[in-house]
Amino acid sequence: MKFFYSIIALLPFLAYAQEPAENNYVDENYEEPTEQQTSFSSTRVINGHSVETLSKGTYEFRIEHRFGDMAGVNGGVQNMFGFDNLSDMRIALEYGINDNLMVGFGRAKGTAAPYRSLVDGFVKYKVISQEENKSPISITAVAGSSFTYMTASLDEGLVTHFPKVAHRLNYFTQLTVAHHFGDRGAIQFMPTLVHRNYVASTDQNDLFALGVAGRLRLSSRFALVGEYYYCFNNPLYRQSGFTNSGALALEWFTFGHNFTINLTNSGGIGETQFIPYTSEQWKKGQFRFGFTVGRKFVIE
Repeated sequence: MKFFYSIIALLPFLAYAQEPAENNYVDENYEEPTEQQTSFSSTRVINGHSVETLSKGTYEFRIEHRFGDMAGVNGGVQNMFGFDNLSDMRIALEYGINDNLMVGFGRAKGTAAPYRSLVDGFVKYKVISQEENKSPISITAVAGSSFTYMTASLDEGLVTHFPKVAHRLNYFTQLTVAHHFGDRGAIQFMPTLVHRNYVASTDQNDLFALGVAGRLRLSSRFALVGEYYYCFNNPLYRQSGFTNSGALALEWFTFGHNFTINLTNSGGIGETQFIPYTSEQWKKGQFRFGFTVGRKFVIE
C-alpha cells in the first residue's frame, strides 16, 4: 500500500509538470536544453551527479525514493516485491546561481545502516562546457557533505556512538567528465573521494571510487541511463560486507520536468551513503525499485 500512497502523493507534482508555460511560476523565456546542448537531461544520472548544472535563476524541487528488496529473503510477493518497505527517501531544493554554479540542500531518511536522519548540502561548478568551449568534453566539480542528527548509540563500539559532533559529518568531492555524441547519448566518468570523520576499526576514513555512467536516447522524450561506482580500498580493510553501487533507469523528460524510474542495489541516497555503505548484492535479489521526480521552476 505504501507504493500506491507514494504515487498518489506525487500526482499533484506530475499534473503540475504538464501545465502550460504560461503558468505564473514558470519563466516564459525558459528554453529547455536540446539533446545537442547537454550530455544528460538532469543534474543527476541516477544516484550520483551528472555533469549538468541548473541554469541561472532556476530552482529544482526533487523527490528521490527507494523501496525495499524486490527479491531474496526480504522481498518477494509477501512484501509486494519491496513496495511495502522503504529503504530511503530524500527531499531537496536546488538552485542555479548562474549558468555554471549551483547549490543544493536536502533531507534524507537514511537507511539506518549505519545512519538515519540526514541533512546534506553541496556546491557544483561547471568548469568546461563541451558546447560553449568547443571542447571534446565537459567537466564539472562537485563538493558536498552530510550530517546525521540521529540519537547517538550508547554502544561505544558502534560508529553511531558519536563521541564528538564532528563525527556526525561525512564529505565528498568529485569531478564529472562527460562527452556527448550529438543526440545519440553520452558517457561520463566520475572520480570521487569520500571522507568520513568516524569509521569502524575495520574501515578506512578516506575512500576513493571511480564511477562510470552512460545515457542512450530512445526517443525525443525517453532515454536509458546507467551508472556504476567501483570502490578502491586498502585490502586490509573493508574485507566483507560491502559491494559496489550500480543502477539502471528509464528517464522521461518534459518541459521543466524529469521523471526517472530506476533499479539499484543501493539502499542509501547521496554520495556519502551509496558509495561507502552499499552492501546489497544483485545476485541475492537485493535490488530495489525507485523513482526520482525533479521539477524546475523560476520565481520572478
